[in-house]
Amino acid sequence: MELPEMKKTTSQNIVWYAVIVILILMAFSFLNGSNTSPSEVSFSQVVSQIKEGKVDKIVVSRDDSLAITLKDGTQETSQKEQYAPLAQILKDNYGLSVEQITKANIIPLKEEDNFLPQLLIMLLPIILIGGIFLYMMRSAQKTNGTALDFGKSKARLFGGSRVKTTFADVAGAEEAKVELQELVEFLKDPDQFTSMGARIPHGILLVGPPGCGKTLIARAVAGEANVPFFTLSASEFVEMFVGVGASRVRDLFERAKKNSPSIIFIDEIDAVGRQRGTGLGGSHDEREQTLNQVLVEMDGFETNSSVIVIAATNRADILDPALIRPGRFDRQVSIPRPDVKGRAAILKVHVRGKPLSPDADLEAIAKITHGFSGADLENLVNEAAILTVRKQKKDKTIQHITTLELTEALDKVVAGPENRSRVVSDKDKNIITYHESGHALVGHLLPDCDPIYKITNVAHGSALGYTMPLPQEDYLLHSKAQLEAQLASVLAGNAAEKVVYNDVTTGASNDLEKATAIAKNMVMRYGMSGRVGHRVAGSDGHVVFLGRDYAANDDYGGELADQIDQEIKFILDSAYEKAENLLRKNRDRLDNLAQSLLVAETLQGDELQAILGPRTSN
Repeated sequence: MELPEMKKTTSQNIVWYAVIVILILMAFSFLNGSNTSPSEVSFSQVVSQIKEGKVDKIVVSRDDSLAITLKDGTQETSQKEQYAPLAQILKDNYGLSVEQITKANIIPLKEEDNFLPQLLIMLLPIILIGGIFLYMMRSAQKTNGTALDFGKSKARLFGGSRVKTTFADVAGAEEAKVELQELVEFLKDPDQFTSMGARIPHGILLVGPPGCGKTLIARAVAGEANVPFFTLSASEFVEMFVGVGASRVRDLFERAKKNSPSIIFIDEIDAVGRQRGTGLGGSHDEREQTLNQVLVEMDGFETNSSVIVIAATNRADILDPALIRPGRFDRQVSIPRPDVKGRAAILKVHVRGKPLSPDADLEAIAKITHGFSGADLENLVNEAAILTVRKQKKDKTIQHITTLELTEALDKVVAGPENRSRVVSDKDKNIITYHESGHALVGHLLPDCDPIYKITNVAHGSALGYTMPLPQEDYLLHSKAQLEAQLASVLAGNAAEKVVYNDVTTGASNDLEKATAIAKNMVMRYGMSGRVGHRVAGSDGHVVFLGRDYAANDDYGGELADQIDQEIKFILDSAYEKAENLLRKNRDRLDNLAQSLLVAETLQGDELQAILGPRTSN
């Protein structure tokens, strides 16, 4: 059945073709009508013009008509007096000399000379109209072919030799590599597994935050396994027409079966794999029909033991339970953010082929990039390479990427590009300097805070300055003491303004947001409040299609809400008081740090530690 949109398009094309034909015919008529008709003269006038030498050419046609062209370009027509050669008539009847007749340039037009041009003129409109209709028919056939291919899968097919990515290009996800390496071995040599009664997994679900390498490791499977590899995004299944997605799923699995054993990789499967029954379309929803077809193809009445499905998502919590059960996705492989060891390995992968200085400390960069994903680290290395090129234009001696460029790139990625062109008054500069010095000094004095790695009062992006701690390890758990120390460090910037200027500014707005979020989680999520007790207040459950907070309901009464507010305020006030007391007690160290920062603008590493002094409040 032809789709309504295609019918409309075909009808519009036919109308336009008809309009074009009419315009062409009108143009021919206009051109033919625009030619001035030659004037009719008598034969005696023709003879007089020949005698006077005015005639340039005379063409005699089959019907004895004459087409006369005068030397001034004038076109005339006439008719012979009798049926005889024109030259003979002029010589015998009018006594013209041979020289006069020769100068008249009489050209007898033979029938075969005139037939072909006239035939072409007659056939030209027919040929033109026929060509237009032929083009219309071919366009209609192409449209019909597009309609028939509408339900075909858009998956790209790759052979193992076409994909150059291997497991050597994947770092920071060793457990996931082991799981998928086992899958590759199963495809290459299934007998060693089937001999033990093991069956090949039907599906593997890659779960992890964005940028952690889910798609990269799938490409590595394609490069390692010497089998056909089909790849597409789940959103490519769904169209506005109901049933198209299911048709594309069937076509995809049919192609995979014909090329079995094979692998299908579906990226962002949550586009079609979300829980059923929560949309507005009901059982006729296109996405749900597509999901139903995926479920049947993966593990329905007819099983496909030779087709393995690998899918990736960062929203596994919203997937339909029927999709993630064993028999469909037998394994869920977690790909978390890399730890410090993984980050160092990822950096080594991304600096391949780049002119890295031998003394560049990738281990140090890995330590200060806590929380970075693989994509973040790749972007960091790329920014460092761009910064090196920028410096090389000014200084031709720079040939390598050093630790300096990597740390500058880190500043750009974390806080934004350096903005020294911003005009800052001396008063604001001093306030910003003391604000950042307060963060750094309190963070340095509290043993439960991470050591301070860098401090600057130079604007980066929207930040007027920033302080960067250096985590000693990748914490999986945070104690109450660590969170309280972190709160004191976050609020120390505002406390420093009060200690030095006896006033506060709007520069602490972002600090207050962070501190409030930490205190709120301590009370409502982590059970670190004596008044609220060991319970969770509120729910993290979200309605999938209505947004994260639209349908969130509080599961506690008004009395507990007041206690939560009082406890959050108490935690924040205690942290602020701790920071203020530390700064007043160590005012000389605060002033020393601020004065050094005003001069240097950026302090880091050993230089900063020398100015901060020992990590004690005494």
